[in-house]
Amino acid sequence: MKLVDMRLRDFVDELSSDSPAPGGGSVAALAGALSSALSSMVCNLTIGKEKYKDVEHDMERLLDRVEDMKRRFMDLIDRDTEAFNKVMEALKLPKETDEEKRIRKEKIQDALKGAALVPLETARMCAEMIELCKEVAEKGNKNSITDVGVAAIMARAGLESAILNVKINLKSINDEKFVESLLYEIDVLKNNTEEAMRDVEEVVSSYV
Repeated sequence: MKLVDMRLRDFVDELSSDSPAPGGGSVAALAGALSSALSSMVCNLTIGKEKYKDVEHDMERLLDRVEDMKRRFMDLIDRDTEAFNKVMEALKLPKETDEEKRIRKEKIQDALKGAALVPLETARMCAEMIELCKEVAEKGNKNSITDVGVAAIMARAGLESAILNVKINLKSINDEKFVESLLYEIDVLKNNTEEAMRDVEEVVSSYV
């Protein structure tokens, strides 16, 4: 059964078991999904309201984007666990002969790259969600302003959590150019979202 098809209680129980997956990467994607879902709710609570008629088209556009993001985050919840499982499978490959050792090493490295790229995608999307939350906060229904604030906080949590999962996989990857490229990107992602996060917090704090 896919993780996203589980009942919430079953997912949490699976998460707390002695199995290493699902783990932090799937939780990071879940944080992103919750962020997009909350943002979607605020959009829906804004569209059709006479008071917000001037921004209705903007909110409809935002709704389409965050709904698409929600679907993609939900997919990443399972993809992260699948990527981790591929690393485990590669580690179990035979290593009796030199050829087996060579193949095993290549498979492990390929799997580790995949396990780093999946949370990187989560991090990219969480950074995008923070930017979207900024616009939702500025234009959306102010009766739900705290929901936008929570959405932004969840996106930031997802971003930072995903970055941790990228970094832990990079430590075992031998391709220096690959490692440097991803480290550079995650630094850029984190730095670029700081201003947007401050903007969201400023808007929210002006209403609470």
